[in-house]
Amino acid sequence: MFDRLKTMLIKETIQILRDPKMRFVIFAVPVVQIILFGYAVNTDVRHIATAVYDQDNSATSRDLVARLEHSGYFDIVQRIGNERGIRDLLDRGTIRAVVRINHGFEELIGAGRTAPLQVIVDGTDPNTARIVLSYSVKIAEQFSNSILAEQLVRRNGTYLPAGSVELASRAWFNDNLESRNYYVPGVMAMMVLITTMMLSSMAVVREKEIGTMEQIIVTPIKRWEFIVGKTVPFAAVGFLNVTIVTLFAVFWFDIPVRGSIWLIFGGTALYLMSTLGFGLFISTVSNTQQQAMMSSFMFTFPAMLLSGFAFPIENMPPSIQYATFVNPLRYYLVIVRGVFLKGVGFGTLWPQLGALALLGSTVLVVAVRRFRKTVT
Repeated sequence: MFDRLKTMLIKETIQILRDPKMRFVIFAVPVVQIILFGYAVNTDVRHIATAVYDQDNSATSRDLVARLEHSGYFDIVQRIGNERGIRDLLDRGTIRAVVRINHGFEELIGAGRTAPLQVIVDGTDPNTARIVLSYSVKIAEQFSNSILAEQLVRRNGTYLPAGSVELASRAWFNDNLESRNYYVPGVMAMMVLITTMMLSSMAVVREKEIGTMEQIIVTPIKRWEFIVGKTVPFAAVGFLNVTIVTLFAVFWFDIPVRGSIWLIFGGTALYLMSTLGFGLFISTVSNTQQQAMMSSFMFTFPAMLLSGFAFPIENMPPSIQYATFVNPLRYYLVIVRGVFLKGVGFGTLWPQLGALALLGSTVLVVAVRRFRKTVT
C-alpha cells in the first residue's frame, strides 16, 4: 500500500515540478502578488489631490488653505480662476476635491458672522468621499475655534476657555490603523484559494487529456490512494505559499504575528481540505483543462466577494449572508487576521476551525464519490 502511494506521490511531484511554467506559478507568483497587493491594496486616504477656488484671496482665506495643506491630507495641486475649471478638473479625474471660498470671506469673519465654505468632492468613490469630507469638517472646525479665540482676546484682553470634553481614542490590534495590516493576511488567503484550487481542478482532467487515466485505472492503486497522491503535492504547495507570504508580511511589511504560527498552519490544513476538495470536484466534472480552469474562476470570484475581504458580510442582504456559510474563505480570513493582528488562540477561533473541518470533510467526500463514478 505504502509503495503504491509513494509511487503516486513521486509521479505527481515530478509532473508538477518539471514544467517551468508550473514552477513559476508555485515559487515566483506568490512573491510577486504579495509585494504587488501589499502596496496596491491600500485604503488609507492621504495626499488628496485638491484644487482651490479662492475668490476672496485674503489673508484669512490663505491661512485656511495653508491649514488644509499642512494637515498632510490635502495636496494643493492647482488653483482655479473660474467656475468652469471645477467641472473640467473633476471630469478628467485630475483632482479629488475642490475648496471654494467666496468673496467677502474675511469680511464676514471679521464682523463676527458665519462665513460659508464649500468643499466639492468626487463622489465616484463614496467611501473616499466621506473620508475627505470628514477631514475637511474637522480642519474647518479647528480653524473656526482658533478665530473665535483670537476675537475674544482682542475684545477682552484675556481668553478664559470654557469647560470642554477631551476625547482620548485608541485603536487596538492595529495601532496606526494601517490598511496593509488588514489586507495582506487576506491576500494570503486568496492566493492559497486560487493556486490550490486551480492546480487541483486540473489534476484529474489532465490525466484524461493526455490519455493516462485508463492506465491508472488498470493499476492496483486504490481510489483513495489516487486521491491522496493527487492532493498531497498541492497541499504542500499551499503550505509553501503560506510560508512565503508570512515571511514577507513579517520581514518586508512589518506586520506582526501576535498569535501562534502553528495555529495558522493548522487552520491552513483545514482550509486546504475545502479548496482541494472543490478543485477535485471540478476536475471530475470537466472534460478539458480549459473547462476546469474556467469553472475554478467561476467559484473563486464569488468566494472572494462573499468572504468579507473587501465588503462587510453584515452589510449584505440576509439571503446572501446565508450563502457565505458555505464559503471556506470566510472562516479562514477570520483565523489568519485573528492570529496575525489580535493574537487569539484556539479558544476563540474554534467555531471557524470547526466550520472548516466540517465543510472540508463534506466537500472531500462528495469529490471522492464523484470521482468513483467517473473512473468506473
